[in-house]
Amino acid sequence: MLIPLVVIVSSLIGIWVLTSNWLESGQNPKADGTNQYAIVLGAKVKKGNIPSFALQYRLEAALAYAQKYTHVKLVLSGGRGPDEDIEEAVVMRDFLLENGIAEDRLILEDKATSTYENLLFSQELLPSNIDSVTLITSDYHLQRSKVLASKIGWKSDVVAAKTPKVVELKVRTRERVALLKAYILGN
Repeated sequence: MLIPLVVIVSSLIGIWVLTSNWLESGQNPKADGTNQYAIVLGAKVKKGNIPSFALQYRLEAALAYAQKYTHVKLVLSGGRGPDEDIEEAVVMRDFLLENGIAEDRLILEDKATSTYENLLFSQELLPSNIDSVTLITSDYHLQRSKVLASKIGWKSDVVAAKTPKVVELKVRTRERVALLKAYILGN
């Protein structure tokens, strides 16, 4: 009885350590304006078309990046979830326009409902010769986003948005499972 328990606990600790290393490695390479396009990954929109904390932090990171690298175009990727009144991409566009980013720098992808779809559908909107992009998303979400970008043929660098403290444990734990799935199943 004790040996199976030790094996299970040891396995869980090993998986936790492995996925912690994966999450940390997602923080690099840092974006430096080299890529012509940056994909901003959506997150929940609350009632009243208000960005969740996760989306707000992603938007703040995207805004700072767009202000620093004025030649970069932003693909705003996010559809409408079952409990959302509006597409995430539209909320992102409105925020960036209100904060001075020119509309001709914004490309809307408003159908995606998963990270894989964010990337796949965004790829369809870009010139076919683009093989490297910047990914802008929550810090915990970067590694899986990079893995999935690689699966569709993109190299990537990253801009990390902070994670809201109130959900950090929950989302980092959930992301570990999703990251294992991405490595094993590829989506």
